[in-house]
Amino acid sequence: MRNARRLPGGAARDHVNRATQHQRNARGTRRAAVGPGPRAWLGVLRRGKTFSLRLTGFSETTCPTTRWQPVRTLYNILFLFGFIVSAPYYFWRLWRRGNWVQGFGERFAQYDTKLKQALTNRQTIWLHAVSVGEVGLCIHLIKALEPRLPNAKFVVSTTTTTGMGELKKRLPTSISKIYYPIDRRSYVARAQAVVHPLAIVLVEAEIWPNFIWRAQSQRTPLFLVNARMSDRSFRRYKRYGFLFRSLFATFTGVGAQSAADAQRLQAIGCRPEAVRITGSLKFDAAQAGPAHPPDVPVLLARAGAQAGAPILVCGSTHDGEEALLGKIFLRLRQQIPNLFLVLVPRHFERTSEVARDLQALKLRYVLRTDLSTAGTDAPRPADCLIVNTTGELRAFYAHATVVFVGKSLTAQGGQNPLEPCALGKATVFGPNMQNFRDVVSMLLAGQAALQVADAQTLESTLVQLLTQPHAREQLGQKGAAIIQNNRGAIERTVEMIVAGLHGSGLYIAPRESAPTAASLSH
Repeated sequence: MRNARRLPGGAARDHVNRATQHQRNARGTRRAAVGPGPRAWLGVLRRGKTFSLRLTGFSETTCPTTRWQPVRTLYNILFLFGFIVSAPYYFWRLWRRGNWVQGFGERFAQYDTKLKQALTNRQTIWLHAVSVGEVGLCIHLIKALEPRLPNAKFVVSTTTTTGMGELKKRLPTSISKIYYPIDRRSYVARAQAVVHPLAIVLVEAEIWPNFIWRAQSQRTPLFLVNARMSDRSFRRYKRYGFLFRSLFATFTGVGAQSAADAQRLQAIGCRPEAVRITGSLKFDAAQAGPAHPPDVPVLLARAGAQAGAPILVCGSTHDGEEALLGKIFLRLRQQIPNLFLVLVPRHFERTSEVARDLQALKLRYVLRTDLSTAGTDAPRPADCLIVNTTGELRAFYAHATVVFVGKSLTAQGGQNPLEPCALGKATVFGPNMQNFRDVVSMLLAGQAALQVADAQTLESTLVQLLTQPHAREQLGQKGAAIIQNNRGAIERTVEMIVAGLHGSGLYIAPRESAPTAASLSH
């Protein structure tokens, strides 16, 4: 620079400009070498755009699957941190539920040779169902898909051990069952490489970014079926739109339960042309029972229920509800001495907690796992049966006098009220049914179920139904009629999936008559 000052006029200025530009270029090269700074990353996240990192800095790209994206990197960093922190809790939950050792490696995409051989050179359709409720819907969907896709190999994944138990119990060995991989890039990449799906079907909104990004990079068609969007989920997906909008936009087909769900799904990123209003699969599944139900009358008799006694079945109950229901039951017994209570907790691992609540009320109880339909053991003097098994709720609903649907008094969200309605049972639930908003509106509008505001109103409603056979019979008949009139979601969902598979090379059989409730139950 000292030499520059000796140069005359314009030459000096040109030299200075060249030197300054050289310094700027050097700083730019150093910045590119270490990557963008915090402000650049924050700007990317706020705009929600896709960028690739090059030596010269950021450049926008139109191919999101082949570029390094800051959003993905941030997600993976946060996911790894969250996984490490939360792993002890989730491992404790697995241990508490039991049966967690078998298949544990599948959560890390470690598969045995038998599974790999079964999937070799096959045209695979991968369906995912989170837990027991979604598993039931998935099973009915597979039975409806098989006639249209006779050459397909179906693989079903689930997240919970209870879901896996239902899959093994209700599906043949020709259909492979695996645990859903933890959402790390290496795990989902290995899982999809082994399964090599021709298409992936997610039952309800189970959105894991790395899994979807991997499918997108492999150009695998994705379908979201029986999709509903609760108020809470809608707010969360909107808040983190920079992450989820592009994920929802990747779906080839989205089957929404209602028009309101369809609007919300489009608002969070689903392409309008991909969204269809198929209705709820639960209407079809509600009429299809298990192939081998337990002998409930025998179980009730051995639990201490008198012949012909009214049975109050409380299904899918959550923490705090069993104690409230126990107190209500004791007061009801003063008016209906032979009334018998059946409690079916949503999570059977809470059995000891439920038992303590009943012991505190001095209620005599017996566990379902302590009973057998074989043998000649004498009835036990109990007031209540705790059903600490999975997959038997519908069978107990079928023998109920009145049904209360849980997770609606002391917890948020609610549980499925369609099964007892389909069976023609008088059905009652509490005020918190947010996850079944449209279904509840339909039932209430048709006077096909009763919703109560609190425990006190529940008690008076149960008294009315238990003592007035005509009232509960009318309620049950209206509920069964609404279920029958809203069937057809399975057929519409199958047609959506089949339409998205045209051109994939998979043989699609001609459409025949719609599957009936009877055919789905076999």
